[in-house]
Amino acid sequence: MLRSSVKLMMVALVFSASAAHADVYKFVDAQGNVLYTDKPATLPAQRLNVQSQKTDVVEAQARQQAEMSRMQAANQATTQNAQQQADKKAANELTEKDKAERCVKARERYDNYMNSQRLYESQANGERRYLTDAELTAARNSAKASMDELCK
Repeated sequence: MLRSSVKLMMVALVFSASAAHADVYKFVDAQGNVLYTDKPATLPAQRLNVQSQKTDVVEAQARQQAEMSRMQAANQATTQNAQQQADKKAANELTEKDKAERCVKARERYDNYMNSQRLYESQANGERRYLTDAELTAARNSAKASMDELCK
């Protein structure tokens, strides 16, 4: 009989201990911070009525999968945006480089026209047709305007 009462007390103690773990207490520590715990360090502590439920594993997995999908989509959008920005920057750099090269060529063309005594056009039959003084002046003015436009 004594043995069975000891066993009964042990079972009651185990159940009461597990019930105590379900209690949540709210208290204020010495620094004035509000703390929540299942084992209050100081008394008095306010016992809170916190109710819990079993977790629906399928629903939790579905929520986690949805969150992972959302995060992957956001990551993909961020990566795509970064790639677009990099492409845009590269295009701008190429444009600036191209513009600089065109400026150099326009400046060389203008210098060539200004330093040449005579300019010519190549004919379809391979012969040269030399420009008149008026055509030479017009070509130099055109080269100057191109250089000014491209080298702003």
